[in-house]
Amino acid sequence: MFDTLSDRLAATFKNLRGKGRLSEADIDATAREIRIALLEADVALPVVRAFIKQVKERAAGAEVSQALNPAQQVIKIVNEELVSILGGETRRLRFAKNPPTVIMLAGLQGAGKTTLAGKLGLWLKGQGHSPLLVACDLQRPNAVNQLSVVAERAGVGVYAPQPGNGVGDPVAVAKDSIEFAKTKQYDVVIVDTAGRLGIDQELMRQAADIRDAVSPDEVLFVVDAMIGQDAVNTAESFRDGVGFDGVVLSKLDGDARGGAALSIAQVTGRQIMFASNGEKLDDFDAFHPDRMASRILGMGDMLTLIEKAEQTFSQQEAEKMAAKLQGSKGGKDFTLDDFLAQMEQVRKMGSISKLLGMMPGMGQIKDQINNLDERDVDRTAAIIKSMTPAERAGAAIINGSRRARIAKGSGVEVSAVKNLVERFFEARKMMSRMAQGGGMPGMPGMPGMGGGPGKQKKKQKQAKGKRKSGNPMKRKQEEQEAAARREQAGQEGGAFGLPAGQQGQNFELPDEFKKFMG
Repeated sequence: MFDTLSDRLAATFKNLRGKGRLSEADIDATAREIRIALLEADVALPVVRAFIKQVKERAAGAEVSQALNPAQQVIKIVNEELVSILGGETRRLRFAKNPPTVIMLAGLQGAGKTTLAGKLGLWLKGQGHSPLLVACDLQRPNAVNQLSVVAERAGVGVYAPQPGNGVGDPVAVAKDSIEFAKTKQYDVVIVDTAGRLGIDQELMRQAADIRDAVSPDEVLFVVDAMIGQDAVNTAESFRDGVGFDGVVLSKLDGDARGGAALSIAQVTGRQIMFASNGEKLDDFDAFHPDRMASRILGMGDMLTLIEKAEQTFSQQEAEKMAAKLQGSKGGKDFTLDDFLAQMEQVRKMGSISKLLGMMPGMGQIKDQINNLDERDVDRTAAIIKSMTPAERAGAAIINGSRRARIAKGSGVEVSAVKNLVERFFEARKMMSRMAQGGGMPGMPGMPGMGGGPGKQKKKQKQAKGKRKSGNPMKRKQEEQEAAARREQAGQEGGAFGLPAGQQGQNFELPDEFKKFMG
């Protein structure tokens, strides 16, 4: 959603890089570019004015003029001000001291309240709660049925005593749901209310009546992130007419310019608490202003990526895989079955392109990421599943005839099978080296930095090769020098850590060294 804004800001900051000092003209030009970028992103004008004023004041101050890298300091200021207009700190849900906690959803028709009720229910279930969805949208056709289906998919309870489609009293349903939740031991009640195509008195009155009937702990205003400037006007009307405690942004994965997200918290004084960024029920998470600002500025969102990995990967499985990669066989215990299991775990984390987009610096290859074919993972899985157990356990046995059979079984070209096997060997080698501490050469004892056993052997071989010269005269001279060094070492103290005079008495050299000792 913020791609256009990110591109404009990146281009603006690029012009600042390399400057040892920023003049007032540089700051004005940067502020002008940022202003244009925000207005093009459909951010509300009062928000843009306040934002630019803060950036200019801070950029002209001592923190930039005395900085070693003024450009980085300006980016830091913009990042902090973005966090500020997005709401500052992360706002958490308030839970009732005596369950059930009541959460009421309000908003216009089409904002995605019903689907979002299911997403919120699934998210709360993952947090260890027992949520109940309540169907109080009795106006929209099939709204009750839709909520029931969403609740079933999310694996949470639903209270829908009225058929809907214009039949039933939503206020009575909301009031009765609290007693139902207490009886059935539900600790969170999520009330899905009716929306309208626009703001009207009937909508406000009904929402206010439901609010008064259930006394919700949280009233969340659900807003479509794609409707731009009108989102702010609608939010202000709801705030004045019904009142709400927090904002939920839906459809954040759309291709709109995202101005609503940057405007709504600042204008209404209510923080964004959750964001829905996809069609699946698990495409939903708490909204973190600092992480969103980081994404907008192309710095990635590693914290969210780590959280997703922790939720998806089993600690026991991770340790099992690490043991295979660190084993005495140099990672050869890691098979194609393990490779497939790892790949399926990553797939559970969500869209590959979204995951890559959370990594810092990936904005530079945004087009390639967006053009990634998610079906490649399915094709890879099909190829591996078309192999026999013996082939998956030992990929080295896959020859030409086996490749042809596997390709036929998985519906791909033979070259695709060959490429997969080669990629697997490369990936296994790399993961094994990382698991054993391979990385920077020359530091074998440091995990993540050492050269690993393979590199030490290679160095030994190189050292051995240097001891023999192709020139007979030079070789004889080298041998004489080596003999003199050995004699000197024998006088000063024993070689190989033995005391002088004891070498050769109780010590036998390894065979591979004997040939160098004359």
